[in-house]
Amino acid sequence: MSDELRRRDWFRRMFDEIERDFEMFDEIFEEMTKDLERGMVSTKPVFYGFSITVGPDGKPVVREFGNVKPSGGRKVVASDVREPLVDVIYDEKDSEVKVIAEMPGVDKDKITVEATDDSVYIKAEGADRKYETTVPLDVKVDPGSAKANYKNGVLEIKLKTKEKAKKGGIKINVE
Repeated sequence: MSDELRRRDWFRRMFDEIERDFEMFDEIFEEMTKDLERGMVSTKPVFYGFSITVGPDGKPVVREFGNVKPSGGRKVVASDVREPLVDVIYDEKDSEVKVIAEMPGVDKDKITVEATDDSVYIKAEGADRKYETTVPLDVKVDPGSAKANYKNGVLEIKLKTKEKAKKGGIKINVE
């Protein structure tokens, strides 16, 4: 298979995956609307979304955020706790990982951040907003190196990496 055909196939698979995500979102929205009409859903605010980025291995990474998750029975369950919009940036030059979370409406002293060597846990509580998420990391980090900064509703956490991000696969010799 030529390189051009491989690229086309990769793009087609990537866009098929994105299309499936949009179809899932449409189904969730339709179910929420039906439940709301039947009086089965509270009238509290509902937030759902996702971001698509390219991971260190070159593959798309889809992250959901909000306070709505589909349950096993196709019923939509809304929560008082929102999952914040999170982006993870791998900086090979400085050997660090940046985790950026949008969490407007909370005070700095109400934010809890805990790091392990492969994830970051974030929890925050404001007057009318609650956020909570665990962010898995694709590389091992040094939790002791973590530094966090919160400004204008955006939390930025920087961690030094212990190893480089794995890119692609391994090279295989053709015999």
